[in-house]
Amino acid sequence: MSDALILGIESSCDETAAAVVKNGREIMSNVICSQIDTHTIYGGVVPEIASRKHIEVIVQVVREALKQAGTGPQELDAVAVTYGPGLVGPLLVGVSYAKALAYGWKKPLIAVHHIEGHIAANYIDNKELEPPFLCLIVSGGHTHLVNVTDYGEYEIIGRTMDDAAGEAYDKVARAIGLGYPGGPKIDKEARGGDPEAIVFPRAHIDGDEYDFSFSGLKSSVLNYLNSCGMKGETVNTADVAASFQAAVVDVLVGNSMKAAEKYGSKKFAIAGGVASNTALRKAMEEACAEREIGFYRPSPVLCTDNGAMIAGAAYYDLMKGSFSDLSLNAIPNLKLGERV
Repeated sequence: MSDALILGIESSCDETAAAVVKNGREIMSNVICSQIDTHTIYGGVVPEIASRKHIEVIVQVVREALKQAGTGPQELDAVAVTYGPGLVGPLLVGVSYAKALAYGWKKPLIAVHHIEGHIAANYIDNKELEPPFLCLIVSGGHTHLVNVTDYGEYEIIGRTMDDAAGEAYDKVARAIGLGYPGGPKIDKEARGGDPEAIVFPRAHIDGDEYDFSFSGLKSSVLNYLNSCGMKGETVNTADVAASFQAAVVDVLVGNSMKAAEKYGSKKFAIAGGVASNTALRKAMEEACAEREIGFYRPSPVLCTDNGAMIAGAAYYDLMKGSFSDLSLNAIPNLKLGERV
């Protein structure tokens, strides 16, 4: 079979992204237009503003992706797009444009689940990786522990019961004055702090040993800050960041390794925005090495939302002939494993 080229479009939150990927694993182009500077002054993503920004740049982003790949519509085998989960307005921009391209170019349309895209980012940077394996997806909106049984086949074995890990990072970063986005700012600040300076809780859920909860940890940090304020004590932001991060990482790694041992998995991957966190990558790598488990992680640029991961995931649907029609709609609360 000849090489398959797929254009992937991603617009689920505040990145407008497009990429061309060959055979699900080789990036020909990967263009990302971030809105971080726009949303920083609000302390988080404003959905209506995000939607408008996507509309402003999506045409140019797709054109640039095709230009960098040195290809055109006639060489493409399919158009892929994120249709959920995410913010409904931003999702609709990407879905609408992808449908228009697929119709105008007479190409198959492939709908991709956002979390499935994050998982597939590992195939791009780790070309030897094949299912089955376990994957921890950690981002601003999601914390999932997934058993990847085959391409496009998933069993969710753990998830957050409240805040996602990335959401907790954003809220704590705002509370200690670091601003948005919280993940990279806390990661950087924590390098100068003592992770054992403050004892924050590690939540474990009775009866659901692989699930996560970060709202109690977030509340504990806020209570500590309020207590310092009432006592007139100076807050060491580096120590707070390091201690908070240590609590998050301990739970993520602990639950993941328990699952790996139960499932007898010898391959473990991480994905999502928080997967670029240096403390998490280091701790997970060490934990896997101790247990002789192969550890896989995407490069930081593929941890953030991007079109390459969407095109990469779509390749396996292309191979199965699993396409969507032009009635495709955005589904903001789409569950992993659901199909249109």
